[in-house]
Formats: sequence, C-alpha cells, structure tokens
Amino acid sequence: MNISALLTSAGINTAVCAVLFSLYSVLRKQPSLVSVYFGQKLSRLDTKRNDPFWFGRLIPSPSWIVKAWDASEDELYLTGGVDAVVFLRAVVFSIRVFTVAAIVCLFLVLPLNYFGKEMEHKQIPEEQLTVFTIGNVEEGSRWLWAHCLALYIISCCSCLLLYFEYKNITKMRLTHITSSHSYPSHFTVIVRAIPWVEEESYNDTLTKFFTDYYASSYLSNQMVYQSGAVQKLMSDAEKMYKMIKSPNMEKHCVPRFMRCGFCGGTAATSFKILSDEPKISRRDSCFDGSDLRKKECGAALVFFRTRYAALVASEALQSPNPMSWVTDSAPEPCDIFWSNLSVPYRLLWIRRIAVVVASIFFVIFFLVPVVFTQSLVHLDKLTKIFPFLKDIIKRKVMEQLISGYLPSVVFILFLYIVPPLMMLFSTLEGAISRSQRKRSTCVKVVYFVIWNVFFANILTEAAIDHYQVSITKLGDAKHIPNLLAKAVPATATFFMTYVLTSGWASLSVELIQPFPLVCNLFYRFILRNKDDSSYGAYTFPYHTEVPRVLLFGLLGFTCSILAPLILPFLLIYFVLAFLVYRNQILNVYVTEYDSGGLYWPIVHNTTIFSLVLTQIIALGVFGIKESPIASGFTFPLIIFTLLFHEYCRQRFHPIFRKTPAQIVIEMDRKDEHCGRIEEIHMQLQSAYCQFGSKSLNMHKSTEHNQIESVLADSIETGDIVTLEDLDDITPAILGKRSI
Repeated sequence: MNISALLTSAGINTAVCAVLFSLYSVLRKQPSLVSVYFGQKLSRLDTKRNDPFWFGRLIPSPSWIVKAWDASEDELYLTGGVDAVVFLRAVVFSIRVFTVAAIVCLFLVLPLNYFGKEMEHKQIPEEQLTVFTIGNVEEGSRWLWAHCLALYIISCCSCLLLYFEYKNITKMRLTHITSSHSYPSHFTVIVRAIPWVEEESYNDTLTKFFTDYYASSYLSNQMVYQSGAVQKLMSDAEKMYKMIKSPNMEKHCVPRFMRCGFCGGTAATSFKILSDEPKISRRDSCFDGSDLRKKECGAALVFFRTRYAALVASEALQSPNPMSWVTDSAPEPCDIFWSNLSVPYRLLWIRRIAVVVASIFFVIFFLVPVVFTQSLVHLDKLTKIFPFLKDIIKRKVMEQLISGYLPSVVFILFLYIVPPLMMLFSTLEGAISRSQRKRSTCVKVVYFVIWNVFFANILTEAAIDHYQVSITKLGDAKHIPNLLAKAVPATATFFMTYVLTSGWASLSVELIQPFPLVCNLFYRFILRNKDDSSYGAYTFPYHTEVPRVLLFGLLGFTCSILAPLILPFLLIYFVLAFLVYRNQILNVYVTEYDSGGLYWPIVHNTTIFSLVLTQIIALGVFGIKESPIASGFTFPLIIFTLLFHEYCRQRFHPIFRKTPAQIVIEMDRKDEHCGRIEEIHMQLQSAYCQFGSKSLNMHKSTEHNQIESVLADSIETGDIVTLEDLDDITPAILGKRSI
C-alpha cells in the first residue's frame, strides 16, 4: 500500500465519521429517541415533557462536543462512578503518551527512516509505506541511536505517567471506600459450599456454625434459593406490567374498531389496566415456607455486626477442608449475580477447566479469519502460492479495495462474536457479581485481541513472507525476536487500516447506538409503546471498550519507532474517544454497580506488557541492523521497566485486592459514635432480596440523593419541560456540587 491509498482510506473514514457524528447530533434532538440517547438521565427522573417542534432539531450542531469537553471529573464520578473515571483516565493517559511519541517519532525517527537508504525516492503520494518504516534503514547505520533515544523517552514518560495515575487512582479508591458508610456489602459475607447434614436444613447448619464460631459478631443470615427460572419470570412479568401500565398504553388501550399492533385487539379484547395496589400477600406468594426450605442451596448471605468482623470472616479459611465453608466478600445488592450463587461450589473447578479448553479451541478456530484477512493484505505474496489470483488483481481498483478495506472489515465482523462468547465463559466460571463477570470478560477479551489481532497477524504475515524460504523458523524460539523485528514493520499497513476502520468507525457506531435505536423503533411503532422509561437502559460496556483502548495502546507502542505513521491516526482516535465516551457516560449509560476502580490494574499490567514487548522487538531490530550500542542500551531499559512494574505491584496493587482493616475499623468506630450502627443493622435485613426485582439501593451517596431532590423540585416547578432542558440538567445541577 502506498501513501495515496492510505490517505484515501483515511479520507473515506473521516467522511463516514463526519456524517455519523452529524447524524447523531440530529437524532439526539428528536423527542422519540430520548430513551436511546438520554437513558442515563431518564433513569433518574420521571416527568412528562412538552417538546414543540422547532427547525433547529434538523440542523447538526457541535453542542454535545462542547458539553462533553466542559464536564468535570466530579460530574463524571457522580454519574458513572469510579470505574468511569478510571476508564477515562486510561484514555487521557494514552493521549498524553502518544502525543509525546508522535512529536518525537514524527520529527526525529520518521525522517531517518525515509532517508535511511540511498535510493531514488518517488513523489510522496506514490511512496510505499515500507519506506517510512525502520526496515528502510541500512544495516550498521550510525543513526539508530535516534531510535534508541526515542524508545527511552517514550518508556520513561509512560512509566512516570503510570506511576502518578496509579497513585491518584489508589487514593480515589480509598476515598470511595471511606465515603460509603451505608454500603450493606461491608457487613455481608457470601458463604458457599455449606456442608449437608441429614435431618437439618442448610439454614440450621449455617446458624449453628456462625453462632458457635462468631458468636459476638454474627448478626443474621439469608439463604440463597434455587429459583433462577422463577426469578427471571418475575422480572419479565414486572417489565411487561410496566409496559402495560404506562400512561401511553393507558391512552392507547381504549375501545376502538380498528385493529392495532400484532395482537389484532378490538374493543372486546382491549387490555384491562391493573391498579397499583398490590393484591398478592406474602402467604399467597409463589412459595411458602416449606417450599423455600426445600429449595435451599448450599450458599447464603451472612450479616455481621461490624465491617471488621465481616472482613475477617471473608479473608479467613473457615474449615480444614478448603472445599467447604468458602467465604467471599459480598457485592452490593444491585451487583450480586444470584443465579451463580446456586451453582454447587464443587463444580466450579470443572467449569473453569472446561472454559480453558473451550477458549483454546476458539482461539485455534479464530486463526482461520486471521489467515484469510492477512492473505488479502498481501495479495502479491499470496499469488506466489496461488498463481490463479494474478488475474483478479490486475485491476488496480480491485487490488486497493481487497487489500485496503476488505481485510479489516472482515476481521472486525469476526471480532463481534468474541465479547458475547467471553461473557458466557465468565458466567460459566461462577462469578458472584455482575461487575466481576464483566471484569473477567474484559481480561479474556484483552488476552484474545492481543493474541489474535497482534501476534496471530504478525505470525501469519511472517508465514506468508517466508513460505518459500523456511517456514520451520517460525517454531524456533531463538528466532522469535528477529521474526517480530521483521514482521511488525511489514504488518504496520494492516494495523493502520485496522485503526481507521475499527477505531474511528467504532466510535461513530458507539454514538449512533444502532441496537438500542432499532429496539426503540420496534417498541414505538410495532408494540405501540411510547413510554420512554419502559425501554430500559444499558450499563457501560467496559468488557469491550477497555480491551479496544488497550489494544490500540499496544499497537501504538510497538509501532512507534518502527512505523511512526500510525501515531497520528491513533492520536486522533484517542481524542475522539475522549469526547465520545464522556458524552456516553454522562447521557446514555446507567451506572447500576461500581467495582471501585478495579479496571486500573488491568490497564496498568497491559501497558507494562506493551512497553516490554516494544523494547524486546526493538532489541531484535537493533540486532538485525547490527547496532551493538543501541542493543546494549535497550537491555537495561527492559530491566528498569520490569523493576518499575514490581514496585507498583507491591506499593499499589494490594489496595485493589483487599480492603485495609484500619479503614473499616475507623468507619465502625465512627458509626458507633454517631449512633448509626443500629439503623444499619435494621436495613441489612431487607437489603438483599433474591425474589424481588429491585434490591434496596442503600449505597447511594449523599450527593446522589441531593441531586435527585433537586430534580424532583425542578419537575414540580415545571423547570424541566423540553428535551433541551433534559440535555442541560446534569451540568446545571452537578456544577453546584463538589466531591
């Protein structure tokens, strides 16, 4: 691929992004789509809007960009929690690092690569991309010290920024823990693998155990029941009830002669709207006491009188048999994953082995699209193996289309099946919370994309390139550094098109929200339900977006000194991601649970891996180019990076694995001094509700409650009546608050 083809690809993707961004700025102004683009705000208020038509709705405007840029970190914290702030910190870190890398590499490394060999250069648009890579530098060149210097600058800046980010996020996590005085999870422990005793229920066995060994601190317990299917039916029934009971359905479900919707209902078959009064008492519920006792499983929630007692119980080994009386810290009521608690603990290790085996088979299967896409990138090399392809690539337009656009598009389509499958694997592993399941999925997707997007493409390119030379070298460990050193610059062409297609295009799709948009149209025009609050909202997809950001960071680090032309495209991606993700967190996604910043260790470890891999590849490149000085200076840099990682792992990472006892003891003393401990004990009895559709949300901060109060006041006074007021409500209110 030459420069003109790359610029053509960039121009097309830029035009696509501009069109979709403009379309988004129009769609978000439409009252019928408020549930798609303002789901986060709709979840915090319930009001009827008066949205008269005005011509400005049809004109694209950059107002959402300005509002996303002006939003403070305090607003993001109040809206999205610590996880949202941590994710955006990762994006900001990438912007800072690759700004430094772009300045150094574009002005120092790129000219040296271009003039690395004495050759007759073409005009810039006709030059091949390989001319701008380190492969164009002659062996034994005395200018390779510049590449080594650039590597030192990038590595030192990255480590310095990583240290300050890790330090600040650690403080943020500790502040988040200390400010959560009424979190029920601090007093709760999940107990699994309760031994079965004949003539006793699980509840009796559990009560005897904890009253015997934790007599002074044990408060009460709540059993977990095997009711996954029943719980799902109750949840679906409540959603259907809300849909039928909505004011819009009341308005439309009136006797009439015309048939409507799919049901074909008329006056005789119209819905009978139920009253709000609950008519099902506890004794008429789906289960009575004996039924619940029969459906008890070997898991329970145990409540303690103090946070410190719950912390000790969750960390201690309860029995000489590690497979019984297994304890873990409980997640928040809205975060707990009830269906996995009923899975027998003894089966989890078998499930995990099955997941590992299934993951290996899936990775092997995914090599097929990897080989196919890489073969499309290198059609000239593929024709050596399959000569009949020469007739296809005779047309220049077909060659540019096949080698420029088709590989990345096909590869991205295959990648769409990865996150749902990894989410299924994480569910089978037995995650006890939804945030843990999503975090586990994030780690799996990171591993998968690093292997299949980076290493598999590089090895495939090397296999195609060395097919007629010696394919056996690919399996020799001694040749791996040299192999990577040769293959990474050659694969940079595919990585550039991948950044344009997967990076820029993915942000446009994220803004448009095609799936919720289609669902909204289905609900509104097929089911005739125009109640915005009944459509539901989504949580932020950290399991797909965090791996995407980290993968682009890996591509930026590894190609920075080898193929610097990728850096401007990456920098544009991260700037756009900063704006798009801030807008989505503020307006679209609902925060139902928060892990307290546990995504940052994933970001830190992946970034360190990217740095070390970049340095190893550079070491191989300097060895191939016969530059002993550059190789000698690169080796200490690898040692320094690993030592820095070990220091951060010892200094900061324990805070993300365990809760400090000193903090919880101080919180207990403060509650006892203020007299809040008894009130918290009373609330614990109703905090976790397995059969209910909604758990008592005890972890709302004072800021959240005050915001909702202001929202209610605004509704009562009629301040919020239009879509424009809804767009401005969060900045207007949160701007008055400080954390």
